[in-house]
Amino acid sequence: MGVIIAKSVNEACAVLAENPATTVLAGGTDLMVQANRGAHSLESVLDLSRIPELKNWSLEGSEMVLGAGISYTDLADPQIAALVPALTQAARTVGSPQIRNAGTLGGNLATASPAGDTIPVLVAMDAVLQLKSSTENREIAITEFITGVKTNALKPGEIIQSIKMPVFQGPQEFLKVGTRNAMVISVVSLALVTDFLGRKLRVGVGSVSPVPFRATAAEEFIAQEFDWETNSALSEKVINKFSELVADSTKPIDDHRGTADYRKHAVGVLAKRALERVCAGEKS
Repeated sequence: MGVIIAKSVNEACAVLAENPATTVLAGGTDLMVQANRGAHSLESVLDLSRIPELKNWSLEGSEMVLGAGISYTDLADPQIAALVPALTQAARTVGSPQIRNAGTLGGNLATASPAGDTIPVLVAMDAVLQLKSSTENREIAITEFITGVKTNALKPGEIIQSIKMPVFQGPQEFLKVGTRNAMVISVVSLALVTDFLGRKLRVGVGSVSPVPFRATAAEEFIAQEFDWETNSALSEKVINKFSELVADSTKPIDDHRGTADYRKHAVGVLAKRALERVCAGEKS
């Protein structure tokens, strides 16, 4: 097995241009599971973990830019938590401290699992991925990047360089259900992001369809019912209707972690809880 440790994004892209079949290693928390099962060859490996620019983040006007190599532990930084609290909440639910230290945001996206914990938040935030190769820089929306169960739109020779998203004013929530309380793959997950300036509640859901999506019918309904001036509590009828619309937007399947019926019920419960918590939160 040959391993190349890249020291810059340009060097990494040059390596992939020469051999696009090289396996890209970020945190390795997903890749090593596949390798241990014999499902992935490791004849040639490109290690991105020593590239400083992939670990940086910045605030550019009203947008946040996160390097693809930023770890789940890094996402718990108080400065990030103040700007995108739902993303920090999601990062804290991932695995053990060792996994959170190693696993990366870009790796979670590249794996493209329907159960990826950061993905519902990024979908709700309308995140855009910045991709780079030795010949091209391009941007792609997260909903176009993830094309199916564990498949993505990366071209040969490309890596995820960063993730860009707007910063919204208002409370946020991320919730998930698993077979236990910690270190568990989600059976369902949900992110609710309040955008007071745009007067919109954004809903991203996970583990209930092959690809990530926004529950747009639920968003349109609740935008008309939400009290944008005082953020006061909503009626039980409105909350229940919102919960039903979120549940009805999903297309879950039966698998070893849960049935489709359970998933549909559970995501409705998460939608209700998230909305109640958002209404109980501060306006800004």
